[in-house]
Amino acid sequence: MTLLKQVEKDLKKLANPQQVKILQRFFKTGPGEYGEGDIFLGIKVPVQRQVAKKYKVLSLADTIKLLQSKIHEHRMTALFILIFKYQEGDELGKKKIVDLYLKNTKYINNWDLVDVTAPKIIGDYLVDKPRNILYKLAKSKDLWEKRIAMISTYAFIRRNDFDDAMKIAKILLNEKHDLMHKVVGWMLREVGKRDQVVEENYLKKYYKTMPRTMLRYAIERFPESTRRQYLKK
Repeated sequence: MTLLKQVEKDLKKLANPQQVKILQRFFKTGPGEYGEGDIFLGIKVPVQRQVAKKYKVLSLADTIKLLQSKIHEHRMTALFILIFKYQEGDELGKKKIVDLYLKNTKYINNWDLVDVTAPKIIGDYLVDKPRNILYKLAKSKDLWEKRIAMISTYAFIRRNDFDDAMKIAKILLNEKHDLMHKVVGWMLREVGKRDQVVEENYLKKYYKTMPRTMLRYAIERFPESTRRQYLKK
């Protein structure tokens, strides 16, 4: 049995049918919803991370095959393996994983897959490099590529580097999907936790026109009186 087949076999053994229906609702897999048709085994994320750790020696080629699976937990496990490989790689190895990640974004197609991985791979890699690719992703027609652009900036925000986060938040200001409203608001809130003046400079310009969900996420940690002021528009 190949190592890839062994990974798939291990994940199948861990399947929990009772959890499947909950996950299908949670990740909006119904007709016309953002996760339409996604297939779940019903395995919790920490368990998938453990499987990935066990099989982090899986070849890159087979890891990408796993990422291209129709099964959600296969894709998540593959992404965890990519994180392990990225973290243990040299500069050339890291670049290879970043390139493969960007080449396979159509399989990184739900918010959990994006949020767990983009800051740790794309964001981390770009900390000391030009970030043009994030602006390209932010202007993509694909919801998940836009989310990758925004959430990748978390790696910079954690280092008190806010410029790209604020610029990409501006690009995504008028997005229609509530998943984008939430992630932009979340990243603005993370900026504000470190430098409230930077966040408020942005909010003073845009709070009257930004989507309410985005605004609510952005001001969640503000004092009640300040929140009320922003919500009066």
